[in-house]
Amino acid sequence: MNKCICYILFLFFCPFISHSQQIQNGNKDHDLVQFSGITITADSLNPVPYTKIFDKNSHRGTTSDILGYFSFVAHKKDTVIFSALGFKPTSFIIPDTITKQRYSLIQLMTADTLTLAAAYIFPWPTLEDFKRAFVETKIPDDDLEIARKNLIAADIRIMAEDYPMDSRMNYNNYIENQTSKLYYFGQQQPFNIFNPFAWAKFIKAWKEGKFKSQEERLK
Repeated sequence: MNKCICYILFLFFCPFISHSQQIQNGNKDHDLVQFSGITITADSLNPVPYTKIFDKNSHRGTTSDILGYFSFVAHKKDTVIFSALGFKPTSFIIPDTITKQRYSLIQLMTADTLTLAAAYIFPWPTLEDFKRAFVETKIPDDDLEIARKNLIAADIRIMAEDYPMDSRMNYNNYIENQTSKLYYFGQQQPFNIFNPFAWAKFIKAWKEGKFKSQEERLK
């Protein structure tokens, strides 16, 4: 008898329970919103691509595309977090006063400047190594010093014209002449007016009187 009474009561209240559940589900569906928009910079209004959009209430979200556009389903009163690299995180609460099931937003993103501590990189492990390298470093010659040394070397070669050249100087002179011939093979070789060996030979021949005429030699 008790089983029959419970069964009758269940059949009596079942339609009311089903109707209540339908009302609750209808209210939840009514709170759904197609949340869309774009993320742009606050100063220049340029799109902020690949911004992370996260719904704190439903733990769902999306990412904006290369133009800053995004769209996903959320609920009214949900808190949405916007975060992007190089920008300050910001939040937005979807209002519950909207009458339509879609909502659009233009979210401004403010640039976040990160100040890092200065890093000093040295090629020396210790301060003593740096001091030693600073003192012993050989400073290369500038163009003026290089030209001065070349002129001094040329003067020394000219002044030493009366002394026979050693084997090393003869070898270097021979190699330079052969290299010059090979370099200008098949074309007119330029006049080597700045060759110190040529000038030394010329001055030596002039002092020995090799440029005098035959009549002067007979006198």
